[in-house]
Amino acid sequence: MWLITGANGQLGRCLRDALGDAVVGDAPAIYTDREELDVTDEAAVAEFFARHQIDGVINCAAYTNVDGAEDEPELAAALNAVAAGRLAKYGRRIIQISTDYVFAGKAHFPYDENGSPAPLSVYGKTKLDGERAVLTNADTAVVIRTAWLYSEYGKNFVQTMRRLGAERLGAERRDAERGEVNVIFDQIGTPTYAGDLAAAIVKILPQIKNGAREIYHFTNEGVCSWFDFATKIMELSRLPVQVRPIETKDYPRRAARPPYSVLNKAKIKRDFGLEIPHWEASLRRCIERFDQ
Repeated sequence: MWLITGANGQLGRCLRDALGDAVVGDAPAIYTDREELDVTDEAAVAEFFARHQIDGVINCAAYTNVDGAEDEPELAAALNAVAAGRLAKYGRRIIQISTDYVFAGKAHFPYDENGSPAPLSVYGKTKLDGERAVLTNADTAVVIRTAWLYSEYGKNFVQTMRRLGAERLGAERRDAERGEVNVIFDQIGTPTYAGDLAAAIVKILPQIKNGAREIYHFTNEGVCSWFDFATKIMELSRLPVQVRPIETKDYPRRAARPPYSVLNKAKIKRDFGLEIPHWEASLRRCIERFDQ
């Protein structure tokens, strides 16, 4: 039996769509979120693993509020680092989801798995600590770093832009400024459709070698800024809203973000035979699902 934690989040829900009731061969999936299993409670985790025959864990549970983590570092660490290591210890075999925010973003070329992590935020640091805990405690571990995750589920950048675009075009618009959306143009990365990441995990699962301890990078193909991403969202959503580029300094946040966090995906494509769609094609597919 494979345990999928954080099953009500956007990646967890995409995994449920992709996996259904079976994961690998005859090994069924069991989906949990906070209500079924509090991964920050060691006694609860120990009891859960004692009751169930778990073959491995896909850990989607995480503290993902990047700015909130600056004010709640202990909770972020409990979820992103301590709980990840605990699931690795009890589950012994784990796929851990991590982030491009483990990097400082000072490079001018895509980061590969050997790049030196230097997180700028509490969120990035706790996710890096989670990687290390998983690689230390699991018998078999695959860490997948991803970036700019979105889907038709939950709260994410695509949902926010579509909502803002609709609001700016609303009948109650009272001034010209409401017809604009300001979006940062000097942070560069790659959007990732959670449905594509879920499909990649499904393909990876039966190929993981016992005893492996590896880090991989997965995003969609291509590179863009948040401004480019927002512009394409409005275009595909048929929302004729002007997207205005602004600098990071014009939109201060609690947590610092890496200015460049493009990830090199050569290793995961080579080791598992993956073909990865371009981010624009995947965004189109996602928005089509919104509009169905």
